[in-house]
Amino acid sequence: MLPAALRLIHPAPAFAVVLLSAALGAILLNQSGHPPDGRLLLTVLSVAGSQVATGAFNDWADRARDAAVRPEKPLAAGELRPGAALGVGMAGIGLQLVSSAPLGPLPLLLGAAATASALAYDLWLSRTPASVVPYLVSFGLLPLWIASGVAVPLERVAAASLLVAPFAAAAHLANTLRDFETDAAAASRSLAQLLGRRAAHLLALGMAAGVGLVVALSLGVGGQLRPASLALGVIGLVAVGQGASAANRLWYGMLIAAVCWTAAWALATG
Repeated sequence: MLPAALRLIHPAPAFAVVLLSAALGAILLNQSGHPPDGRLLLTVLSVAGSQVATGAFNDWADRARDAAVRPEKPLAAGELRPGAALGVGMAGIGLQLVSSAPLGPLPLLLGAAATASALAYDLWLSRTPASVVPYLVSFGLLPLWIASGVAVPLERVAAASLLVAPFAAAAHLANTLRDFETDAAAASRSLAQLLGRRAAHLLALGMAAGVGLVVALSLGVGGQLRPASLALGVIGLVAVGQGASAANRLWYGMLIAAVCWTAAWALATG
């Protein structure tokens, strides 16, 4: 089993977001004719700090509920004290701010806005009908945050921000469906609870697959769909498609698809 402090920060999605951020930054620099540099490292560190804070504050805010329905989680199991979780969360915010500050005011502002949105989810919105909003805001800002961090014009990633929105909404639904019963027992009013299990699952599946198909279509129309990109795109679609049988499978399939589709885009446009 992973150490408690590592489990506290939700390592799988955190690692996926950090990896995608690093890949996007490297792609943007390569397309601009620049090698990876210190700005990319600082940008990735700032995203990592944000992910640490988001995961730690999420478990801190849910500690009472988890004690009743998720006793294996670090705080509920008594492996960490609530104060330690707050300390980890504040360390994550500190890492983000220290890493972002040398990059200039725009990356600092965009990163702070994305993190504030994620913390609003943790501390308030996760059990409300507006639970999807922080996903739309935080992940919609992520491409702009990365582009500004590596000093690339924001218009280069404007389309990516539009495509991220439905994928982020699908990720939110897939994530909350994994805890559907425990959320229902806790009288959650999240979007997945309002839609119902089946409708939320189908909507998440459709939006995630739709993003992959739209990316493939746009690359094909532009004459950029190379064999390697097509193969990665298909792998991503298969990963999403296998999630039709279970929400947990869809969640992890979406993480795989996000990596595959980012790599496909890099190969097609690099």
